[in-house]
Amino acid sequence: MHSRRFPTPLSAGARVGLVAPAGPLRDADLERGIANTRAFGWEPVVGDHVLERDGYLAGSDEHRIADLNRFARDESIDAIWCLRGGYGAMRLLDALDYDAFAARPRAIIGYSDITALHAAIGQRANLVTFHGPTARSELTEFTRASFAEAMGLAGRGGMECRGDPMQTLVGGKARGRVVGGNLALVASLVGTPYAWDLDGAILVLEDVSEQVYRIDRMLTQLCLSGALDRLAGIAFGNFTDIPDDATNAERGLEHVLRQFAENVGVPTVMNFPIGHVPDHLTIPLGAMAELNADDRVFRVQAFQPD
Repeated sequence: MHSRRFPTPLSAGARVGLVAPAGPLRDADLERGIANTRAFGWEPVVGDHVLERDGYLAGSDEHRIADLNRFARDESIDAIWCLRGGYGAMRLLDALDYDAFAARPRAIIGYSDITALHAAIGQRANLVTFHGPTARSELTEFTRASFAEAMGLAGRGGMECRGDPMQTLVGGKARGRVVGGNLALVASLVGTPYAWDLDGAILVLEDVSEQVYRIDRMLTQLCLSGALDRLAGIAFGNFTDIPDDATNAERGLEHVLRQFAENVGVPTVMNFPIGHVPDHLTIPLGAMAELNADDRVFRVQAFQPD
């Protein structure tokens, strides 16, 4: 198992395409996305359809696909930064121009519903993509530093996260390609041509606003599918905004995650700093990584193919 191709690092003046491939923008989302892009010294290029709305979608499928494929085909665009998640990226997967994404490796950035794009584009274009903040996010110092580091590290050393807040669930060491993202999307892609290949992989998972039993159900689905039979390791991120319900306290999240990890039987940590939280680590999905669950160390070894 080897790393996928890394996109070219972003430098001052890089042209960054801003897209809304899932849910509609709200209030000052676009203005914040433009300001965040400029704060890193990059030039924002706004998709033609980002301010459209079709109920819970940011415009029609055709228009959202058009913005993505336009930037994939444009040689002057150095990265594609998703303005927000929500729902809708899965609806686009059959119509994406994977040949264009493969022809010129560029950073694809976002999280939550953008997990669908990471899985499909990363695998079909053999490309490392970035599970990181959306462009509309209010970036903390931690998130900004991690994001800036990830955007400029291709071809250089690597990155590391160690110690608190990570907690060991199952000890041991694992090495493999880091994959995953939002649990609901990872589970929903099972059985489709775009599902993550989890053989020998380190799986990172997070989610938001889900009842504990729904988290349990999605994890159980992954187990029953056979997708985890040759998994190398797990890093559970944050599962935030769990509804206030008595059943969630009686059979809590940590109990469910620990039981799942023990059943799968691979090195596992929880509270890995990704998810719908202010301090969000940017992770290069598709890169080779090591997880030392005993010492609570997650290390991406090199931002280049082995």
